[in-house]
Amino acid sequence: MSIRRFVAGVDSSTQSCKVVIADPDSGDIIRTGSAPHPPGTEVAPEAWWTALQEAIAAAGGLDDVAGLSISGQQHGLVALDAEGRVIRDALLWNDLRSKAAARDLIAEVGAADYVARTGILPVASFTAAKLRWLRVAEPDNAARVAAVALPHDWLSWRFLGYGPAESSARGPVLDALVTDASDASGTAYFDPSTSRYDLDLFRIAFGAAAREAAGLPCAADTDVEADSPDVDEKGDAASAIILPRVLTPNEAAGHSPDGIVVGPGAGDNAAAALGLGVTSGDLVISIGTSGTVFGTTDLPIADSSGAVAGFASADGGRLPLVATLNAARVLDSAATLLRVSHDELAALALASRPGADGLTLIPYFEGERTPNLPDATARLEGMTLGNSSAENVARAFVEGMLCGLADGLDAVQAQGLEAGRLLLIGGAARNPAVREVARDIFTVPIDVPEQAEYVAIGAARQAAWTLSGALPDWTVELVATLHPRPSQVRQQYRSFAAQTAAQQTAAQQTAGLVSPDRTTQERSSSESSTSERSSSKSSTSERSSSDQSLPDHRGSSGAHASVKG
Repeated sequence: MSIRRFVAGVDSSTQSCKVVIADPDSGDIIRTGSAPHPPGTEVAPEAWWTALQEAIAAAGGLDDVAGLSISGQQHGLVALDAEGRVIRDALLWNDLRSKAAARDLIAEVGAADYVARTGILPVASFTAAKLRWLRVAEPDNAARVAAVALPHDWLSWRFLGYGPAESSARGPVLDALVTDASDASGTAYFDPSTSRYDLDLFRIAFGAAAREAAGLPCAADTDVEADSPDVDEKGDAASAIILPRVLTPNEAAGHSPDGIVVGPGAGDNAAAALGLGVTSGDLVISIGTSGTVFGTTDLPIADSSGAVAGFASADGGRLPLVATLNAARVLDSAATLLRVSHDELAALALASRPGADGLTLIPYFEGERTPNLPDATARLEGMTLGNSSAENVARAFVEGMLCGLADGLDAVQAQGLEAGRLLLIGGAARNPAVREVARDIFTVPIDVPEQAEYVAIGAARQAAWTLSGALPDWTVELVATLHPRPSQVRQQYRSFAAQTAAQQTAAQQTAGLVSPDRTTQERSSSESSTSERSSSKSSTSERSSSDQSLPDHRGSSGAHASVKG
């Protein structure tokens, strides 16, 4: 029999499931495995469970693993009935049929109050908006809901041995559902400052009382009767919908039937922060399908504009996060436009000069979240006969994408976070033009970690923390350190971006969406409430007849992309 001495971390993302098995002391990666998830914006959770088993098998199994934690895409709605069965396919973060519901929640609660209570403003991505949509669009399914879980919650529950009686070792014990603060903070009915659910906001969203799961003794992990905690004064504990119990950052959820200690897990971006060893003064810029900018802090985060989401971190603090909708796909667009490969695109961009001889891309191909311009489109500005070359176009696309992320960085720093260094991760961080141009955009040193699965690594580090009681110090190898150099690229970009923002505001005023005499804060709140209206160029799953308008795209974690190392 193998000695159980390693830890495993799981990244159950939108696209796939990845498993990393590591040494708990050094963090050295022993082996890995992965398996794909089906495409779409609504997915049967059983597909995640199947992919997890396949990824574990691809990683050589868990016979020598003592602890495991699961991180996952945030916000997805997994609705369970009293028998532990999934009621309908899970609505993922990128399923935006609930955008009207998000606007309704803001109107009913008030933007300022919502941000004060949860640190975020509802958008279609968040679970509360999906619950409101379910309540209105599918009342029969809504009536069957006995528990509401997030993707990582449900997978942890299944790994612990729970589930429908016919397919689990321990049966449908809904009070055994657990989560962590980082993932719960993306529901829009959780207060990260107190680490407690806001049950009144849940009731407003879903029209029913809820309570936090009672939990089971870690040492027992058996089907026991648990006393139901009280719900708010309006609630009936006997019929209240169960929400997963919120564990502390390294609290064990229990043991799997095979004896593996299961950690609390985390949302994907929070797990990535753990994997990268992010500390005060570090800000992460991830360039994936969408872009994210985030850091860890103990500061209270309450951005009334909704641009910065005040999520909880996986280590007990806060994880303010901004998403941009236009990141690596901007480079895809440039390669398509110029009919070149990504390597050729990088070579073209590097053959140009900072500022691309006056050519500037405003990269709002799918609208934008930061700044909040959902109806904007991309624009190539400053074109002349003299600067209209393939080299300058390539450079302008890279610069425009990075300037958009720099806007997100400004928003995070405006919340009080200091940037001693930037960590540049994600698939596009490997592009040599991205690395070189970043020196012209950002004003602090940039470290580029080696390419790795930092979400899964963060989950494995949490599993080691759960086992030992001490957060291990794992080394993150760097492949480059980039030193900033003065340039006028952002000033050039800002002049054209300001014109785009002014035109979009004027268009909204003409359409009656923004009143000209509103204050800046009121206008920001109103724009946030309509931020889900940008058009999409990719297909999505069939939408309810109650809301047929086209979707926008935003990453996991609210407006938040999964961080992929």
